[in-house]
Amino acid sequence: MEAGEEFGPWLARQLAISNKSQAELAKELNLTRAAVSAWITRRSVPRPSVMAQIAEALGTDLSTVHTRTTDTQAGLPVTWYHRPGYQDGGRDGGNAAAFAFDADVQVLARETCQNSLDERLVHNGRPVRVRYTIHELTGEKLEAFRAALLWDELQPHYSAVSESSADQKVGRVVDAGVRDMFEKGRLILLRVDDYNASGLTGDDYGDGKFAAVVRRQLESLKSGSGAGGSYGLGKATLWATSALGLVLINSTLSVPHEGRVERRVIGRLELPWRSVGGTSYAGPAWLGRPDPETPNAEVVRSWWADEEAVERLHLARDSDEPGTSFLIVGAHDVASLDQSRIASATDEDEEGDDDGTRDVRVMHKRLVEALSRDFWAAMTGGGSRLPLLETSVRTLRNGEILVEEEQVDPTERQPSRTRALRAFYEGTTVDRLTESGQVALRTVPLRLPLSGGRRGTLGTHQGVLLVTEAEDKDGAENQVHSLRGNRMTIKKSTVTGLPLGVTSFQAVLLVGHAAGESAPFADEAEEFLRAAEPPEHDRWGQTEELTLRWSHSAHFRIARLTTEVNAAVKELVVRPKRPGSQESAKLRKKLTVPRKTAVSKRGPGTALPELTELDAGIGESREWRITAEVKLPRAEELPAMTPVVLLDVRSGGRPRLDWAELFAVEGCEVEDGVLHFTPGARRAVFSGATDPTSHPVRTELTRLVLELRAGSGE
Repeated sequence: MEAGEEFGPWLARQLAISNKSQAELAKELNLTRAAVSAWITRRSVPRPSVMAQIAEALGTDLSTVHTRTTDTQAGLPVTWYHRPGYQDGGRDGGNAAAFAFDADVQVLARETCQNSLDERLVHNGRPVRVRYTIHELTGEKLEAFRAALLWDELQPHYSAVSESSADQKVGRVVDAGVRDMFEKGRLILLRVDDYNASGLTGDDYGDGKFAAVVRRQLESLKSGSGAGGSYGLGKATLWATSALGLVLINSTLSVPHEGRVERRVIGRLELPWRSVGGTSYAGPAWLGRPDPETPNAEVVRSWWADEEAVERLHLARDSDEPGTSFLIVGAHDVASLDQSRIASATDEDEEGDDDGTRDVRVMHKRLVEALSRDFWAAMTGGGSRLPLLETSVRTLRNGEILVEEEQVDPTERQPSRTRALRAFYEGTTVDRLTESGQVALRTVPLRLPLSGGRRGTLGTHQGVLLVTEAEDKDGAENQVHSLRGNRMTIKKSTVTGLPLGVTSFQAVLLVGHAAGESAPFADEAEEFLRAAEPPEHDRWGQTEELTLRWSHSAHFRIARLTTEVNAAVKELVVRPKRPGSQESAKLRKKLTVPRKTAVSKRGPGTALPELTELDAGIGESREWRITAEVKLPRAEELPAMTPVVLLDVRSGGRPRLDWAELFAVEGCEVEDGVLHFTPGARRAVFSGATDPTSHPVRTELTRLVLELRAGSGE
């Protein structure tokens, strides 16, 4: 039989579990303490004839001593450990990280799939497989699960939270979750399994993936610039999706720990501060085996469970492939509840469905929608590129199939985008769209800034823009989906300012490693854009990390990239119009931001800077956000110019808006609202935002004019 863990460390742990000293074991074996010490310190191993005596002394069988792939069953039983209250009297109203996300299964799908992609085992070239299982328990199945969960140990803590934290968000959610389980007699489990992933490797307490997920908060430990997460917040969605604040974990490791890899189990509970039986508890609790090396063996650690235990806890995995199973106990999704009520009111539910069945059916549907929307690119392959991800969703009720397992196929819900990406991988793109089904390719520059606030450009990364005709199943048309190395959709934006009659299209922007491993400055682009993402990883823009590592104006490089992308898209999809035609006249009336802008002149023959490109949109505070490019003439000295933003009106003077902020991006500096151009530069770029309080009418009802005026702009 193949041995697992080294004998010395294994024996030391078994003695601790059994609460037995080396001297006591030596006495039972009629050996000296020095002999046992030599085994513990790895200086020697016992003779085969002694192995049977050791097994008897430890209360186990000879096979367990020989293989050492599991602990003996002797020692303290699995139990719940609740963290004691703080000695200084401090109280926590819950895990703050969980408040960063809503109780939404679509948010959960985005965060958990992203984490699985980051932990994919790349050496075998296979995708990471992620399966979502919704499981509704009722009746005897529910009672059996509560018994396996040691519910009687948890009940006093939930009661204390209901009594003391009813005015807090966590307390209200937990109280509703417990009442829902007992009053409706049902419990929804949502399990997330990944396969061909690293698993929760490392020690229970030391630096490693296990401790980062199970023991700590706001710790990511993501490696590589292509990783999706960076804040250590994504795991909090697991607990945020549980109305009971409870998640159970079973991990199969890619790297052995304590000589074994399968069925490493632990549970974590997130509750606010509470007092039970006169004792205060800080918040979190863990389900595990008491660690004999901690004071009074109170703190619990993960344990190597047997097959029966993981079956009772609904944590059994389908294979011995490395990866982790997260079981969300009491899963709830506000959007699913709302949609199921609408279905009930309009009789759209399946025949015979009750309210609970409708809930899980809607939850199933929303998971599939989220996976196909956010991870279509990761599930797409072509040429020599293999998919990075496979996903599926199934729904059970008391172990019986309620909704068949649904393999998420990106070509069904994102046909145009998957066609575009596959054409890029297979090298079948074209320069211009002339036939239906073609995919056009353009490169767009991302000029990367120097770090540390230094002026200048580190280098230019060439992103890949793919444009193809849209299909009905794609959803919103005329959109650009932007993604980087892990191929999760980060940013979705609509190309505005298109003329009438443009054929509907879909576009994909690949940057960083997604543009190809050989793309110049791919690593730097990944690092820059990753820092420009908020915790939700759903856009690129100004973040604190971007400001600290680069500069307060670094995000304008991204704004410039957006301008380049929109211009390239329009160049591909807009047909040239004859000047003065009736169609051109109609198009000009539809423009939100006029393409031609006014330029002041100082006199005959005087060459002045000229606006050549303009991109504008309405921000979250209803301000106009503008990025403009200026063509600079060849001259020894260029005059200072003032950008003036006006509202376009049919008659009378154009109202002038105030700038809330105005920044130089390239080839110029801004001083007191005036542009000073860099000598020798042939172009300049600046960006700004208007002050909404200076808008005389609603922003959505206005059109914009941007002028460059000499001097102070008056």
